[in-house]
Amino acid sequence: MSQGIRIKNANEVDILRKAGKILSSIVTQLQGSLTSGITTKDIDKKAEDLIRKHRVTAAFKGYRGFPGVACISVNEEVVHGIPGARIIKNGDIVSLDIGIIYEGYYSDTAVTVPVGRVPEQITRLLDVTKASLFRGIEQARAGNRLSDISFAVQSFVEMHGFSVVRDFVGHGIGKQLHEDPEIPNYGKAGQGPVLAEGMVFAIEPMVNVGTHRTRILEDGWTVVTEDGKPSAHFEHSIVITSKGPEILTQ
Repeated sequence: MSQGIRIKNANEVDILRKAGKILSSIVTQLQGSLTSGITTKDIDKKAEDLIRKHRVTAAFKGYRGFPGVACISVNEEVVHGIPGARIIKNGDIVSLDIGIIYEGYYSDTAVTVPVGRVPEQITRLLDVTKASLFRGIEQARAGNRLSDISFAVQSFVEMHGFSVVRDFVGHGIGKQLHEDPEIPNYGKAGQGPVLAEGMVFAIEPMVNVGTHRTRILEDGWTVVTEDGKPSAHFEHSIVITSKGPEILTQ
């Protein structure tokens, strides 16, 4: 039932573990540099410096022509924001989505960070999105079905009055940035492939304040909410082990 999903061996998982640790460190340092007055291009430059310092390769730069090291999405931007002249202000939320390649293997993570004070509704959006990620990860266990992850995310998000983006999904990860399977953040439980030890996934809820609908800007990359309301994005790379899910990018 898990055809197409590559099972990673112990050596591969070890490399992915090291990759995840490096990426987690990069993102933590990057979060600390987020202040009002800087541009998204400034953040990208810092990300590039950190990636170089850790002697790993940026996974996104040049991927299908993407120009930045990081996808930096602000407020109503859902994912794939191109770094540029946009200035970060107090009250903004900034999503940092970064991938690296270490010894031929990919790691991918995302976090949404408030800059200064944000309204209570936005704090709730961030809390719910992050919590929904952990609800999804909790279902990544041998013997469960793939859609158990999807259902856990959607039901938690909608219970709190927010909506789950349907146009973009999580994915398998390893020797490629995007491997099988696609992992939607919505759906009925108990469907799809049976999960097994050694599967490595990037689980990534994208959650909107308003409608789940999105559109892509003329730059061909930046995804925004159709109604212009804020969106949050959290992502971890995980591996399924005999003891349950292990987060690689924490």
